[in-house]
Formats: sequence, structure tokens, C-alpha cells
Amino acid sequence: MNLFFIIKKKFIVLVVLLFSFQYINAQDIKNDFWSHVRYGGNLGISLGDGFFSGTIAPSAIYEFDKNFALGISFNATFNNQKNVYKSTILGGSLIGFYNVIKEFQLSAEFEELHVNRRYNVNLMISDDTYWSPALFFGAGYRNGNVTFGMRYDVLYDRDKSIYFDPWMPFVRFYF
Repeated sequence: MNLFFIIKKKFIVLVVLLFSFQYINAQDIKNDFWSHVRYGGNLGISLGDGFFSGTIAPSAIYEFDKNFALGISFNATFNNQKNVYKSTILGGSLIGFYNVIKEFQLSAEFEELHVNRRYNVNLMISDDTYWSPALFFGAGYRNGNVTFGMRYDVLYDRDKSIYFDPWMPFVRFYF
């Protein structure tokens, strides 16, 4: 056999093996990343006398270890009170969790929402469009995939916030 042919053959086998190991290693990293991702969110609906409100807010977090996680959330809320009020609220947030101990979780969340409200009161129509920031600090009791507790919005503005009060109870689910 030709020496060049033998070297070429060994080179091709070596390249194939290197790419195979790279592929396997990349798959391990990819699988390892997704094994730390948890999904959760919020679905809400409220109905009343001529009133409708619906919210969908999916979220995902990455658990760096058993104590610390970071993630993102998106929010879409639609409100309508027949012949009085309509609003569309869209936005997102960055979320951080720190588990002091397995059962006690501290959280911080920065939320930015675009609010578009339309009032129709006594034949006077008023449109209001603005951005509403919120910075929540919270504490909760954690049991498995569920955490419930209380959070506080340090940027609360009575005139611009979409929330009634800066103090809010919460229930979180992540799977």
C-alpha cells in the first residue's frame, strides 16, 4: 500500500472521531443545560357583570444550583368592562430566586409592562398609553414545585401601576 493512502485514511478516521466526540460532548452540554430549565407561569380569568379579564404569563428559569435560579417571564393581560373600560397590557420580567434553605425562598423581579387603557365614561373617551415598571422583592415558603408567599413593589405608583396595592400575595409553580 501507498504510504500517502495509509496516512490519508488514518487522518480521515481521526477527523471523524474528533467530530464524533465533539458532537457527543455538545449533546451532553445541551442535555445538561435543559435539565436545569424549569417552566411555569400564570393563567388567570375573571368574569363579572359586563367585566372580563384574562392573563397569560409563561415563564422559564434556569437553576444554576439548588439555591440560585434566574429566568424570564412574559405577560399578556386583556381587560374589558362593557361600555366603560378596555386595556391591553403586554410586557415581561427578569426573575431571580435564592433558596436560603430548601423551604424558604427569596425573590427579586423587575417587570416592565406596556399599558394601553381606554376609558369611555359619560361619552368622554380617554386614551392612556405608558410603560409601567415594577421591582418586586419577595419571600415565600417552598414545597417541591410550589412556592407561596408575599412580594412588595418598591417602584409602586398609585396612578400608573396596574396593581391595586404594592403588597401582593403569590403562588408560583415550576416544573
